[in-house]
Amino acid sequence: MNLPELKIGDLTAKIPVIQGGMGIGISLNRLAGSVAAQGGIGILSTAQIGFQEEKFQRASVRTNLQTIKKQLDKARSFAKGGILGFNVMVASFRYDEVVKATVEAGADVIISGAGLPMNLPELVGNAKTKIAPIVSSVKAAKIILRNWAKKYNRTADFVVIEGPKAGGHLGFKATEIEHAMQTMDDEVVKIIAHIKEYEEKFDTKIPVVFAGGVWDRADIEHYLNLGCSGVQMATRFIGTEECDAPDDFKDRFLKATEDDIHLTTSPVGLPGRAIDNKFTETISAGVTAYKAQEAPKTPIIPIAKCLNCLQIKLCDRKTIPYCISEALLNSVEHNTDMGLIFSGTNGYKINEITTVKAIFEELTA
Repeated sequence: MNLPELKIGDLTAKIPVIQGGMGIGISLNRLAGSVAAQGGIGILSTAQIGFQEEKFQRASVRTNLQTIKKQLDKARSFAKGGILGFNVMVASFRYDEVVKATVEAGADVIISGAGLPMNLPELVGNAKTKIAPIVSSVKAAKIILRNWAKKYNRTADFVVIEGPKAGGHLGFKATEIEHAMQTMDDEVVKIIAHIKEYEEKFDTKIPVVFAGGVWDRADIEHYLNLGCSGVQMATRFIGTEECDAPDDFKDRFLKATEDDIHLTTSPVGLPGRAIDNKFTETISAGVTAYKAQEAPKTPIIPIAKCLNCLQIKLCDRKTIPYCISEALLNSVEHNTDMGLIFSGTNGYKINEITTVKAIFEELTA
């Protein structure tokens, strides 16, 4: 079968592949622009997007907001007119401002997860920017779509379903993941069926895109056969020349085995999947003692400086186990031993550095 186009309203991606947003600094202008140029949808992560800028350490929030348009414009310069957008975490510090900045910058799409994006339609307003929530269950889909319909009289332009094989933060409790591994296909079918109700209500097509563990053409066809309109791939694009991560970060994937990729504890209360290193060993060793501490808790790894990455209600630097920004920044600033290196379950399959073009040629052959 030939891969179908992915149509999102008046946008059309020739290849039904969205490149997942990866922060900090993994999917920026070069990777996103390269994916868009090949006919997919390129996604930049807004997580500490300005970390390479001179003023970042002094004014991280302002620098991040100012860098959004700068990064998008760079991506457009070689995207060949392709579709570009942003991944914005609901848990982000000053989430509303970040979303508005991506809209003002001219984003084609916004994908939003790490929480329920309940007010996303309000933030986007009448802009042409298409919006998609990330959900991992039919329950989450029901909550979001019902709220959007009732409060804003609109629905999602597309929906991203993230399964338990994804890298980074997962939308499951640690105790739910093993069960989700076995039942995710059934959940996908249920979510698609529920979304059809809103397609009928709003007389529109709402494409469903599956993310998490998608690696090759067979995976794509599997989810298309379940009723999805496309897939989202993130980890696989780390093994490309165009990926914005430094070489020593990519080298961790080249050397990783399947046994090196495990779930780890995140400060935001969700499990996350990453490559084992000294950092994850330190966190794992300290978790039991951390949980046993009587209030107030103290960090497993002392936090040098708050860079305002998460909403205050989610993060108290005096009590969280470690600073996730600091850990993610370490991984892209040549301290991969003490960095958090997020990876999907298939990260160990990266055994060479290829190109975005070569991946798309393989997927569409």
